[in-house]
Amino acid sequence: MTDGWGYRRPDDDDWTATQQTPPAVAPPASFWWSDALNDPWRDPHSPVALVPPAERVSAPVPEPLAEPDPTRRRTLWTVAGVAVLAGVLAGVLGGAMGVRFSDDRAVAPSVLGQAAATPQRAPDSLAAVARMVLPSVVTIRVPVEGSVSLGSGFVASAEGHIITNDHVVSGGSGVASVIFDDGTSSPAKVIGADPESDVAVLQVQRKDVRPALLGDSDAVVVGDPVVAVGSPLALRGTVTAGIVSALDRPIATNTDDGGNRYYAAIQTDAAVNHGNSGGPLVDAAGQVVGINAVIKSMGGSEESAGNIGLAFAIPINHARRVADEIISDGRAHRTVIGAEVEEAFRGPAGGVRLGEVVAAGPAAEAGLRQGDVVTSFGGRPLSEPTDLIALVRKTAPGEVVQVAYKRGPTSHNASVTLVADAD
Repeated sequence: MTDGWGYRRPDDDDWTATQQTPPAVAPPASFWWSDALNDPWRDPHSPVALVPPAERVSAPVPEPLAEPDPTRRRTLWTVAGVAVLAGVLAGVLGGAMGVRFSDDRAVAPSVLGQAAATPQRAPDSLAAVARMVLPSVVTIRVPVEGSVSLGSGFVASAEGHIITNDHVVSGGSGVASVIFDDGTSSPAKVIGADPESDVAVLQVQRKDVRPALLGDSDAVVVGDPVVAVGSPLALRGTVTAGIVSALDRPIATNTDDGGNRYYAAIQTDAAVNHGNSGGPLVDAAGQVVGINAVIKSMGGSEESAGNIGLAFAIPINHARRVADEIISDGRAHRTVIGAEVEEAFRGPAGGVRLGEVVAAGPAAEAGLRQGDVVTSFGGRPLSEPTDLIALVRKTAPGEVVQVAYKRGPTSHNASVTLVADAD
């Protein structure tokens, strides 16, 4: 057996004794499988006896877990609570700092520097002028022989009157489409036009129009800042800026019916292109001082013409007078001096030579005669026949103008009262 008492066979006489007290015998020197001579089962006559097993070395018993000290337990809970509270506070603080820093990065990235404050623009700034004028500026589309004529214009009255160029609406059927700065559109009717001054008036039937402020073109001087507004190349609401380059620049162009247009223009270097025609030229106060009408270009044809800083506008005093006559009378009245000019004359000292002088006309009443050479009109020197015609057309009927002229070698002055033509 491998457990319990060790069994040995006793002598017959000692049976009782061995039953009461087991003999103290030494354990075998070695196991039976390694010492065959001492194997009790090999020799049946060998004495055997039951002996108690050798004392075994037990494995160490672990100490029982003791209940923690109540004071220590409270200390542990206190430490744990403080740790949790500290974690919560750290999370809240970290989140707040993260939001703040993320907001700061969104407003002003530290890498690119701080964001500037919103600029406060002066009332006479270009931005303020544009904001004032744009709601009054319109784009005009006129059906013309299977195509569309495109131009600009501006609202001139609370009744919906719109001023533009005659060459924008000429060739049409008298109806047009007007597109406002907010994108809304309305049909418009052509009230009337004056081909010679290149001014036309349309009208829309709506009450929410915003008329532009009309200024005084006679108060404009060279060097004044000006802004041109319109739809060049169909780009609605385009604003360009420049200065007044010259005043009373004589302009003569051809009309569609073979006639001529004359006006003493305001010259500007503000960028003006096809589609700006009829749009306003405004001063630093946002008041209209002219109507953009003509550009000079190096292009070989009118279609290829583009801005080179030479643009011309009809003075608003001239255009307003013509528009008022169109609205009230249905037509404009030309201002005349009562004399014709010789187109071929070019004097060495300039001047415009008069041809036929109408009897009882303004020139004749002032003492001018055929052959006289007019050298200045209203203080402005003359060098071309177009100069005199344009300046006369610009002046309102009834005004008195000082004229300087030569008759042979003698110089003279005269006061001429201009009148409207009889037609």
